[in-house]
Amino acid sequence: MREPERRGPRPSSVPVSGETAAVVLDGAGVVLARSARAATLLECSPGQACEPLLGLLPRSGTDPGPVGRPVAVPGGRHEGRTGQEAPLVCTVVRLTAGAPGGSGSGAQWLVLVTPAETPVEAAERDAERRRRGLSRAAAAGIGASLDVTEMAETLVDLLVPDFADLATVDIAEQVLAGDEPPHLDTSGDVRLRRTAAAQSPEISAEDLLAVGEALPPVTDNALMRPLMKGLPVLVADIAVLHAELGVDPRSLPLFIPSGAHSSVAVPLYARGLILGCVTVWRSQLPSAFGEEDAALLQDVVSRAALGVDNARRYTKEHRSAVALQRSLLPRSALDCAAAETVGVYQPAGGGVGVGGDWFDVIPLPSLRVAFVVGDVVGHGLDATAAMARLRTAVQTLADLDLDPGELLTHLDDLVLDLSGEEMGGEETAGASRSETAVLGATCLYAVYDPVTRKCAAATAGHPPPAVLAPGEEPVFVGMTPGPPLGVGGMPFEVTEFAVRPDSMLAFFTDGLVESRGGDIGEGMERLRGALSGADPSRTLGEISQGVFDSVLPQEPTDDVALLLARTHALPCDQVAEWELEADLSLVAHARELVVGRLSEWQLDELGFVTELVASELVTNAIRYAGGPVGLRLIRDRVLVCEVSDRSGTQPRLRRARETDEGGRGLFLVAQLTDRWGCRFTSTGKTIWTEQPIGTPPAGAA
Repeated sequence: MREPERRGPRPSSVPVSGETAAVVLDGAGVVLARSARAATLLECSPGQACEPLLGLLPRSGTDPGPVGRPVAVPGGRHEGRTGQEAPLVCTVVRLTAGAPGGSGSGAQWLVLVTPAETPVEAAERDAERRRRGLSRAAAAGIGASLDVTEMAETLVDLLVPDFADLATVDIAEQVLAGDEPPHLDTSGDVRLRRTAAAQSPEISAEDLLAVGEALPPVTDNALMRPLMKGLPVLVADIAVLHAELGVDPRSLPLFIPSGAHSSVAVPLYARGLILGCVTVWRSQLPSAFGEEDAALLQDVVSRAALGVDNARRYTKEHRSAVALQRSLLPRSALDCAAAETVGVYQPAGGGVGVGGDWFDVIPLPSLRVAFVVGDVVGHGLDATAAMARLRTAVQTLADLDLDPGELLTHLDDLVLDLSGEEMGGEETAGASRSETAVLGATCLYAVYDPVTRKCAAATAGHPPPAVLAPGEEPVFVGMTPGPPLGVGGMPFEVTEFAVRPDSMLAFFTDGLVESRGGDIGEGMERLRGALSGADPSRTLGEISQGVFDSVLPQEPTDDVALLLARTHALPCDQVAEWELEADLSLVAHARELVVGRLSEWQLDELGFVTELVASELVTNAIRYAGGPVGLRLIRDRVLVCEVSDRSGTQPRLRRARETDEGGRGLFLVAQLTDRWGCRFTSTGKTIWTEQPIGTPPAGAA
């Protein structure tokens, strides 16, 4: 015998209220069995025909009737829990097949009867659906940003249009700047600014306070007082708000949208601080806000308040880090004898923050200038601290007047020493992080001489500079790159190239030409194109901003440092140089040459000191180093006197005793000039002195 056919009930698409009732009928509609719930919904007794359901059974085997789909019970009504009546909905399911021939006799049917929702119940269910959806959306969407304004915009977009017709977020001005708001009491003044607003398309809020504007002051009143305690304020009757808000009636349209019938205000309250206020309004949605809505909004706003406070803290830390980074960098614009320079630093976007990119411009003796650009691994204060250590080290080494390759070698040794200390655990945890950031740092060091019009540069894993000569296309200098700092054991080769007067040099970090998923070659071509289109009549500041606008994306993923330099060349008539043989009798001739040239330059007031300096230095060079000896004078904002020889011995300044016959030469030079020093070259050394022009020389009586 074949098993009777059994089909489960299909899910109903009709909103229902309460439990489902079950009735089993035979082919004639006689009740065979019923549930207790069916006895309260239908007047059908076992053994009798159920009149309300007779019309729902199939009349023949070819008539499917309403089998498997929900239909209304004719004349069936029930009273919902709200006191309103609503129809009954049933679904017919075949339990056993009827006799052959399709008459339907012998068949058994299961009828599932469900009370439909009343209008009030449907409205409540819809409201509950909106509340659950808002709660899920808030959990998923709030807190994903570290920008206060973006957080506020996310919040109002969540609230409108499903929960409210209009939503506004007003945040304390101190919070927008990253600071803590004042601790408010019931008598404090709330300085809020409209930060975000959203509204349904059907409503108009033209008179409402616009985003970005400050809220007019609100006097203390009983209606708003709970906000100062972190509690929500529910207003089911807007007339009450009109009467008790305590503002000038002419200002009410700024606070209350026209047509609103209810409102809820919830403070942005986090960690004991009132950060702002969220206000929602209903005008098109028929149901007024209730206690459940206020509780839900308070839960959502509490999540948002933590997110806003985190964003505020990040804003403050980011602002401090940027301020620290910028304070550790040199002045953005510098104009010296060798070049006019402008440096720009741009932190990374998207919440990444500041990093360890830096640039520097270091004036060197003999009117030369050093250009430095570097990049430290990572972001945050640790990278900034590491950058500061490297920049200080470069400035110290530059004061020794080393050539670029030797300077990077010493810098590499320093990084290895720092990393060795970190690996040995001799530093604190905070210092270890900054030392780790030093590892893998890159640096480019270049020295430009306006007299020779040449630039010497070396790189430790850093991109080469670009040169834009007047009337030509920009080119990247072909350099042999050295390894990043901290590798050790590898030389840093020096590349020397000629620079035409009024050329522009561009030094940059990889954040300008690299991007996630992008090729650095493509980025350098974009930079080349941006430099090619630069108008030479524009200032370097305008050109650097144009480069950033052309090359950088909206939110760069890495911080960027860009240093632009427009080179100067010293005219030949401001330089005088001679070569002397190793003959002490030529010292007098050297003095004559110096005095004669200073007379031509109308610098006779510097003649006595410069003659004495040249005499002492040339005498020492001939006596201790041999020949030939180079003598050079350079005139610009200062007067530079240089004496070069082939010796690699470092001169030392000492105080001669009264019984010593010599040893006073360098001491006199140091006392009579403004500055002096020594630098080593590939052929020997050069001792230089500087005297200011137009002021009395130091030590002159």
